[in-house]
Amino acid sequence: MPRNFPPPLPQTQMNSRTSMPDPYTPGAGNPDLHIDHYDLDLDYRIGPNRLSARARLTGRVLTETRAIALDLTGMRVTKAAVNGRKIRFSARDGKLNLVTEPLPSNQPVRIDIAYVGNPQPAIGAWGDIGWEELEDGVLVAGQPVGASTWFPCNDHPSNKATYRIKVLTESEYTVVSNGRLIDRVRKAGRTAWTWESDVPLATYLATVQIGRYRQGRIDAEAHTPVAPVPLGLHAGEHWHEASARLRVQHPMMDLFAERFGPYPFDRYDVVVTDDELDIPLESQPLSVLGPNHLGPEWEAERLIAHEMAHQWFGNSLTPRRWSDIWLNEGFACYAEWLWSEASGRMSADACARQWWETLAGLPQDILLGDPGGPSMFDDRVYKRGALCLHALRLHLGDEVFFAALREWTVQHRHASVDTTAFVDCVSKVAATDIAEVVRPWLTETALPELPTPRG
Repeated sequence: MPRNFPPPLPQTQMNSRTSMPDPYTPGAGNPDLHIDHYDLDLDYRIGPNRLSARARLTGRVLTETRAIALDLTGMRVTKAAVNGRKIRFSARDGKLNLVTEPLPSNQPVRIDIAYVGNPQPAIGAWGDIGWEELEDGVLVAGQPVGASTWFPCNDHPSNKATYRIKVLTESEYTVVSNGRLIDRVRKAGRTAWTWESDVPLATYLATVQIGRYRQGRIDAEAHTPVAPVPLGLHAGEHWHEASARLRVQHPMMDLFAERFGPYPFDRYDVVVTDDELDIPLESQPLSVLGPNHLGPEWEAERLIAHEMAHQWFGNSLTPRRWSDIWLNEGFACYAEWLWSEASGRMSADACARQWWETLAGLPQDILLGDPGGPSMFDDRVYKRGALCLHALRLHLGDEVFFAALREWTVQHRHASVDTTAFVDCVSKVAATDIAEVVRPWLTETALPELPTPRG
């Protein structure tokens, strides 16, 4: 039977041309541009929420053009140059339009932008996203198109790039960003923090977190597995609570590395804000929690597991288009159930059957494989995605299922992925076509029955 999944891009285009325009975020991204590296120099004053910044973007245009469009929201551009030449520019409706000399197809470009403003979240179908002031500091929540609130970019998950982010701010504050801290220089009451990620990441995962944070490592409990990489913590008034509660991440990461394959980065950090947050946030290679996510109850612990799992699913393996969001959220939700079982709570099968009953009582009007932009963060996408994986696990058996997941994460490490690639990968490992197993979960609104457990 035909798979009825969106076709993958040709192999020659997978890492060059993006799959845009994306109907889920129609105003964001540029299909004729690929950025390879962002170099951001940010001068930020916390009291007035004032940002003065310079951005250098290096990449290439993918078609012949005389214009380049970038995403930038709420900031005022003062200067712009392409390949060292000053150019004319205009800004409207979240787009920065640059007028250049003729550029041939596949032409390397270096774009320099100077800009200023008072960054603030963009308001849209998914709530407030982007740069947000805390009571005393800053939080950046970029998913899906909030990156443009603080730097000019090609804001689509398919365009992964490396980053260097330098932030100058008041010395009482700590700055946390992507990758590793390579420099910290204090001068005249202000400190410049320079972070660098040589592992490509999507724009929505680029972040800056600023607060009166103490920095350190999270130790493992005695007689428990130790995580394969350092676990860092950045927290203020909730430091002691966080450092004790987050010790659970050591055995959690040990389990996920066994089930999903090697942890894909060289460290994992958590920022705990002083402000309570509605939901935790994933970035690369860190997560952001509020103090309200540190409790002993399952609701808090499952979120810690969920955000950690995103380092594999969403961060290392990033969806090429937003319609494949289930490859992020379904896997992260299923990781919660795996941790529930491993930590002596409900088995993954019991979690799945409990949630199947819940979803069966809700409207059956969403397609997991194409939920639509406004609904892509609907909780039914998360839970139905996890149920799809559990059904596949029951069909294949544990040995083949987890071998396939490990192959999936290793084969596509730090790459862009889609549903068709997942089905092909698992089918190859399983030596059987699994398309018909997952098709009803992905392409039909009616909730399929869960298979009976083996044995």
